[in-house]
Amino acid sequence: MTTKKTALITGAGRGIGRRTAELLLADGWTVGVYDVSGDQSWAADVRGAVPGHLDVTDPESWEAALAEFTAAAGGLNLLVNNAGILFGGEFMDNSYKGDSMIVDVNVKGVLYGARAAFPHLKATRAAGGRAQMVSISSAAAIYGTPDLAVYSTTKFAVRGATEALEVEWLEHGIEVKAVWPLFTNTGMLDGVDVGGMRRMGVKLTPEDVAQEIVRCIDHDNLASKAPTKVHFPVGLQAKALYAGAHFSPNWVTRFFNAKLTTSRRVGI
Repeated sequence: MTTKKTALITGAGRGIGRRTAELLLADGWTVGVYDVSGDQSWAADVRGAVPGHLDVTDPESWEAALAEFTAAAGGLNLLVNNAGILFGGEFMDNSYKGDSMIVDVNVKGVLYGARAAFPHLKATRAAGGRAQMVSISSAAAIYGTPDLAVYSTTKFAVRGATEALEVEWLEHGIEVKAVWPLFTNTGMLDGVDVGGMRRMGVKLTPEDVAQEIVRCIDHDNLASKAPTKVHFPVGLQAKALYAGAHFSPNWVTRFFNAKLTTSRRVGI
């Protein structure tokens, strides 16, 4: 039975990705600190860290990064699909190019990561280790979010991929989960001012989300006799919205989502 704990985290140069890497490193993990920005240099002299370059929109970059990391770390227990971007504002204020860029990073990045990581995770499980993939979804995947239309769309896609692969990969013993934060105080929100932020505030920190990622990782679905837990909302607001959407009619979810995210007049 292997006791190694090895994780590759995308978008690990700063924000949620960096804080997650720091928590895992402090717990004795070997962590691939991968990013496209160059900000991952903070990990150059950190014990257990393997910094590297990864463009999540490029399959060849994925293959190279995973080959590099698994050679250095001895395998892969965990992939954290953290890299993401957004545009805040009315849908028509963005462009075809802008839409494409968000989809490439947020959706293709997760799908490419899953495809590239699968053989490594499968090999880990076959050798007796625990294998997991955790992706960052969002409370914007509960109901379509105005002024974040494309971002919200991509997070629905992450939700769908997580739910589908969680079932598909059961036979391989690979756990698949998603973490769902609301607005979080990271550089991704620099220059963003949308109705949801003004009405609900930006109450989460990278620490909050990273801690939930760690709790998600620690929750062993395969060993638990409780119902399988796939989605992990972060913070009281996201948990309330997530729970409410499961127990309310769709028109109620629509109404309250609109009230919380926009000043536009929306009827029942």
